[in-house]
Amino acid sequence: MATLRQRKGSKGREPPLSAEFQSQQSNCCTDHHPERILHGDWSWGAIIWTSVGWSVSVGLGLLCCIYVATLHENDLWFSNIKEVEREISFRTECGLYYSYFKQMLQAPSIQEGLSDLIHDNLTESKRTINLLQRMNIYQEVFLSVLYRSLPIQSYLEPVYFYIYTVFSLQAVYVIALYLTAWLLSGSWLAGTLTGVWYILNRVDTTRVEFTISLRENWSLPFLALQVTTITCFLRPQLSALQQKVMVWLMYVTTFCFCLTWQFNQFILLVQALVIYTLDCADFLTTTQVTTLYLVQVSALLSVWLLQFCNSMILGSLVLSFIVAALFVRHCQSGLKTGSPLLRLGKLLLHSAMVLLLTCTINYLAKRVLQLRSDEHIFKFIQSKLGLGSTRDFDASLYLCEEAFGLLPLDTLERLAGTLLLYPYVLTLLLLSGMLAVAALQNLRPKGGSAEERKGGGEGRAVAFRPDVAYNLLHALFYGLLAFSTMRMKYIWTGHMCAVAAYGVCGAELWTLLLNTLRCNSKVLLRLVRYAVPVAMIACLYYKFWPKLMVELSELREFYDPDTVELMTWISTKTPKWAVFAGSMQLLAGIKLCTGRVLTNHPHYEDKDLRERTKQVYQVYARRSPEEVYDILRATGADYVVLENSICYERRHRRGCRLRDLLDLANGHVMDGPGENDPDLVPASHPRFCEAIKTEDAAYSALFTRTFQNKTFHVYRVKQKRKKSSKTSSEASGTQ
Repeated sequence: MATLRQRKGSKGREPPLSAEFQSQQSNCCTDHHPERILHGDWSWGAIIWTSVGWSVSVGLGLLCCIYVATLHENDLWFSNIKEVEREISFRTECGLYYSYFKQMLQAPSIQEGLSDLIHDNLTESKRTINLLQRMNIYQEVFLSVLYRSLPIQSYLEPVYFYIYTVFSLQAVYVIALYLTAWLLSGSWLAGTLTGVWYILNRVDTTRVEFTISLRENWSLPFLALQVTTITCFLRPQLSALQQKVMVWLMYVTTFCFCLTWQFNQFILLVQALVIYTLDCADFLTTTQVTTLYLVQVSALLSVWLLQFCNSMILGSLVLSFIVAALFVRHCQSGLKTGSPLLRLGKLLLHSAMVLLLTCTINYLAKRVLQLRSDEHIFKFIQSKLGLGSTRDFDASLYLCEEAFGLLPLDTLERLAGTLLLYPYVLTLLLLSGMLAVAALQNLRPKGGSAEERKGGGEGRAVAFRPDVAYNLLHALFYGLLAFSTMRMKYIWTGHMCAVAAYGVCGAELWTLLLNTLRCNSKVLLRLVRYAVPVAMIACLYYKFWPKLMVELSELREFYDPDTVELMTWISTKTPKWAVFAGSMQLLAGIKLCTGRVLTNHPHYEDKDLRERTKQVYQVYARRSPEEVYDILRATGADYVVLENSICYERRHRRGCRLRDLLDLANGHVMDGPGENDPDLVPASHPRFCEAIKTEDAAYSALFTRTFQNKTFHVYRVKQKRKKSSKTSSEASGTQ
């Protein structure tokens, strides 16, 4: 397996408080606020402060980009290793995605390259699939076209063009978070603190330096930009033109986010729940709510068209939810009228109707579309909640991975070590209390609707700003998602930096604190709002700068001779159209490094592929050689690659090893000491991946060993069986 080694060389009406806030905002916040320019203040002071703020944002973005690029180079010695080693360093599904960028560049023309992707018969043997429909690889297509069009081929290798683009998106990510904090707090010092926190918490904010091609590394920068545009859209006093510009920017960023990640529908569902909650609590106007919903729908439908009418999008929960929410809202008039208790009852009934209609629409859509692509995700959620079968193979593959478990407590320890967790928690608690009070005030009859309060001068932006309310609920909802599934923390931690920085630099929270201490004044407010973040940045610099320098000085080297030997042998000793079977992770690398045909791969969002993967994985189960042979021949496999690291796996605990998951799915007793369910029975055959190495006659009659090293064993699947037996289909191979 791949390793790294050391290099050897080379509230109702509150006029007094509202007026106080407005005064403080005009004197303290707008000095550095980007909207000052938007509203026509072209004084030299405003221009200089805004220019400095933008310059700092770009500088922090470039610093983050250079930082992760340097770490990537230092960990792998990427500039010095061979091309095959560079390609092997694209782990698991990353290698699969990068292979399509490579394939587009190797095509005689862009048109032929696109045709090969639309009619692909290399990714899944004996099947022709539309990769642009099945996978989110438009970014690879775009980059390949851009690389072929630009005059840079002579001095910039394709792999560097690819990875530098992904690293550049990290700069976009930091700039987007910076702008969100700036918009919320009115001070670009908040943006600076956000960028510093993001970089210092790299372990928990991104993993781009070692999973470059992962879809989230493409999509999350666009999600951060979308949150920035939503924050700006929800700010008061925008002109009609500015609102239209923000709507288009929201659409573009949402579209880019959806186009680059197959799990976009689940992330947008959480965002739609945030919008729905704000609507129920009357923090947004009807126009704002409808606009935000329609932006999501428009982006999803645009991606649906580009992905050749991908049924997984039409059958998504988020589309069903938005349709249900808009329909029930339209039909249920007078929702926000009456006494507080009556309004609360109406909201509960309203929510129940939306939930029921969402489930109905989604169920009917999946029945009509015959959609089963995302079944494994719902099985995973059911199993995680203890509502489904714990023996389901697909769900168990996710549940047994640490990345899909609960958020470890050491994550909070690291976040606390960079002084991020404490202001974040304090900000969240104070804002949640203020939000609850404002929501209760909105239930009062004299409060009216959001539109009435806006027109009546009791601006809800002053009582509780909708942009702050959105970001607060965004942090809460995605925080819960991160705590439930560790992999989702990368959606939460970046925004966490912006919210914490707003708490440190914003006027509202400091005003509340100083009023509580009875020592509030404009001078003191301005002093603490600027002195505290500067002191924190100085403290972080003093504490972490030496550690960053040590980290950047550590030089390692990519070292995986066994995989290099395997890829070289496949490239030179097997036919170009040979079909390989094996683990999903390894096959992705085989496709990238050798271009051979695969039986299965890591992109798991297809029911038939999941069934085939389970069939191919029977090489690690207790099955007879005849059964395994029939399964492999049904998939068209010419070679099967067995990995010792899977056959003799010790990384996972008993019950979570791949061979254990297969034994459970097949109804067999698991290996090793420990309890087994009473309905499990001993298998009648030895484990295939172990028994085949004995070269017993029953195995040598069907398989021939053609390659082996310390890690891999490759066997050629013979074309005809010497012993006659009934040929089983691929689907019935495990029965």
